Amino acid sequence: MILQFVGADHQVTGSCHYLEACGKRFLVDYGMEQGNNPYESKGLPCNEADIDFVLLTHAHVDHSGMLPYLYAKGFRGPIYATDATKDLCSIMLRDCAHIQMQEAEWKNRKKKRSANSEEAVDPIYNMEDAIGAIRSLVGIKYGETVEVSEGIKIRFTDIGHLLGSSSIEIFLSEGGVHKTIVFSGDIGNKNQPLIKDPSFTKAADYVVMESTYGSRYHEKAEINPVQDLAKIIQETLDGGGNVVIPSFAVGRTQELLYFIKQIKEKNLVRYHDFPVYMDSPLAVDATEIFQKNVYDCFDDEALKMVKKGQNPLTFPGLNLAITSEESKAINFDDEPKVIISASGMCEAGRIRHHLKHNLWRPECTILFVGYQAEGTLGRAIVEGATEVKLFGEPISVRASIMKLPGLSGHADKDGLKEWLDAFEKKPKQVFVVHGDDMSSEAFADYVARDMKIPAYAPFSGTVYNLATGEFEYQATAEKKKKKLYAISDAFARLLAAGQRLMAVIQKNQGHANKDLAKFTSQINSLADKWDPDADPIIEKERKGKRKKK
Repeated sequence: MILQFVGADHQVTGSCHYLEACGKRFLVDYGMEQGNNPYESKGLPCNEADIDFVLLTHAHVDHSGMLPYLYAKGFRGPIYATDATKDLCSIMLRDCAHIQMQEAEWKNRKKKRSANSEEAVDPIYNMEDAIGAIRSLVGIKYGETVEVSEGIKIRFTDIGHLLGSSSIEIFLSEGGVHKTIVFSGDIGNKNQPLIKDPSFTKAADYVVMESTYGSRYHEKAEINPVQDLAKIIQETLDGGGNVVIPSFAVGRTQELLYFIKQIKEKNLVRYHDFPVYMDSPLAVDATEIFQKNVYDCFDDEALKMVKKGQNPLTFPGLNLAITSEESKAINFDDEPKVIISASGMCEAGRIRHHLKHNLWRPECTILFVGYQAEGTLGRAIVEGATEVKLFGEPISVRASIMKLPGLSGHADKDGLKEWLDAFEKKPKQVFVVHGDDMSSEAFADYVARDMKIPAYAPFSGTVYNLATGEFEYQATAEKKKKKLYAISDAFARLLAAGQRLMAVIQKNQGHANKDLAKFTSQINSLADKWDPDADPIIEKERKGKRKKK
């Protein structure tokens, strides 16, 4: 019974875990890496064709996006997922293949124009591979225990992250040894619109859990997301600008439609008929799948609307842009509007065209509604870039850059703790994955220190024997050449401490605490002492000892 960590270890994307048990080799997720990733994945420890089956937690590309590649390399086994995940993957994997083929074609055209003698670029997989992976999907209902092979049973539980998302219990029996391992998948945030809250699991010997927000608490909306969104739309339309929303086509876009329907029905924006453009063929298809899975996945509030004969995801003024011509026409229409387009991190797709036409306009608002991974264009804009490059052209950032608080598909530190706390008997070992250095290390430290459960944040390549409960190999950090800082145990602890400090600060937001000013002064003094780039003149000025240059 071997568990090997392959992807999303000390980083957020590229989830993949490899297991050997009962004479079978199988994976839990096989996702695509997105943005900059500081650590190289070790890759699968066997040939892709030797994998017997895959268990898929949900349809997001960072968990499913490499399944067509697996098929391209010879895998022909079943891919087990919930029914809704199967439906979503049927469109998302096709979209992934289209992007891979499109990017390869673009790179090859560029090489020809520059008389580059390098060999042509091939996509990592094509549409035929995506269709092959889609045909391999096998739907399983929530709560159903299924024997997928002799000695291996599985069960999916609604984890409230995305339509069809799940945690997976795996029950292993081999040679008189019985072990249960639970993979959390992405744990959902409570009280999300449309879908149900996460469900809990009661027992496991081992837990592999995500930590995207393992050291952070979600920023609380001052009012609520619907009213906050209405205010942003109102102020932007008053100024004659567009609200451009980079949004993930699956999940977040449907939430936004649900919010805007409420805004229009309650007349929260004075321009009742303001136009809304959903510019993503994938989002259009995904919305249809959401409507297909209403009774299995929607929460009580959304179901009430459905039972009244109302569609929670449509409203007057909603325009669907399917063709590229319809997409281009949006930016040649002067009427102020809301534009929802993918991708959510601005790395590909039609959103880049909308940014090109709106980023430089001071009257417009670019509204971010989801996590922006390190190294993505979205992250650069959120962190204050004054200029970005789109299609080879420098674009000034003059629009208002805003984030909608209270929206996250991931549980924060409190939510992760609540999910882990629900186990009636403490697991023997918790493995913390799917978080960056700071989040994964900080949450593993918290679980071990405060929850008294052995916890470890593995690096890619780590091997653990589930039967004996011992590590067979513990991988260490291997830096990319371009990594700007070294990851040592001491540095990792410092990062974890910094994240814990941020969590304390965020929890005190809005509190009338007389000690906060003193606390702030102490933090600044400590930072001055340790900052290697601190200006000594400024330091002396702070101490009242101005020094002339």
